[in-house]
Amino acid sequence: MDNPLLIQTPHALLEACDRLRREPRLAVDTESNSLFAYRERVCLLQFSTPSEDLLLDPLALPDLSPLGPILADPACEKVFHAAEYDLICLRRDFGFRLAHIFDTMVAARALGEDGTGLGALLRKELGIELDKRFQRANWGVRPLPANQLEYARLDTHHLLGLRTRLEPRLREAGLWEEAQEDFRRVAEHSIPAPEAPREAGLWKVKGVFDLPRAERAVLLPLYLFREAEAERLDRPPFKILSDETLVAIAKANPTGLAELSDVPGLSPANLQRWGSALVAAVRHASAAQLPAPPPSNAASEIVRARHEALRKWRKQRAAKRGVESDVILNRDALWQIAQRDPGTLSDLQAIPGLGPHRLAKYGHEILQVLTQARVEKKSHEN
Repeated sequence: MDNPLLIQTPHALLEACDRLRREPRLAVDTESNSLFAYRERVCLLQFSTPSEDLLLDPLALPDLSPLGPILADPACEKVFHAAEYDLICLRRDFGFRLAHIFDTMVAARALGEDGTGLGALLRKELGIELDKRFQRANWGVRPLPANQLEYARLDTHHLLGLRTRLEPRLREAGLWEEAQEDFRRVAEHSIPAPEAPREAGLWKVKGVFDLPRAERAVLLPLYLFREAEAERLDRPPFKILSDETLVAIAKANPTGLAELSDVPGLSPANLQRWGSALVAAVRHASAAQLPAPPPSNAASEIVRARHEALRKWRKQRAAKRGVESDVILNRDALWQIAQRDPGTLSDLQAIPGLGPHRLAKYGHEILQVLTQARVEKKSHEN
């Protein structure tokens, strides 16, 4: 196979799309710059067919919309490894919605493989060793070094061969329909989270819930300063100041640079660079400005009891099959069942994430678990 074709012009993109739309199956991957920018973006898209590898540069291409119909075409299978993150990024940055995917990681997990990373699977299934040196590289730099381009190419180059090895194993194990349900669920539910007001990000700071309200009030302007500075410099917030440092400053509540200098984790360089701004932020603290905390996920005692019973059943089922528990039933579906307490297969069919295959395979067992939970609840009440 020739070297990958780097596509950086609209004309080359249209030519590539003409070739891609003729293929019944494509390997797809993306590379982003989350470790190097304030707002992550997709910096490279990789496609492989049986005859060529294509690398598309979205930083050079003003319009990637010609790819949309190909990715949404249910007649063309798109092969990913660990598709969820890629699908979220593709929808967030370009509005792409994908249909008909095959996820080699999901397939490997269904089969109970010990190692489900791409490197481990390629080593076991195809005897290929991947060089993962550039897994955390900056994909936003231009021009991209040749060794990074080669790394990106290899992330899709072998995916079609790996998929070919996994399909017959799924079919032989009677897991093909189950895997198809999982592929559809990943494709349909891998969507970006809605953007929240910046202040709401306070509740994502590690350690915020360990602080009393007064210290949270100090933390908020510190957090907002870090976000603004990260955006200005186009750097990830953690490369400005760590969560641990922000929390330490909030606890210290410094009134001047001398007190701020004693805060653990704040380097002399950062003290010099941002010390005055941090002290000013602390002075603007006000408990009245705290955003509303996220909704509580607290469940009633009976819901927790049902969830625990279902979790134990799922764990036993998974151990018997030799897979991770969420392969049997994903976490969201488990909670939905615990909360809704369906009494019939028809009720159970309405649970999101529980497709026809799993309904037929596990439906009666799930209803038995719920029935037993109701019996135990009544016995405790009496």
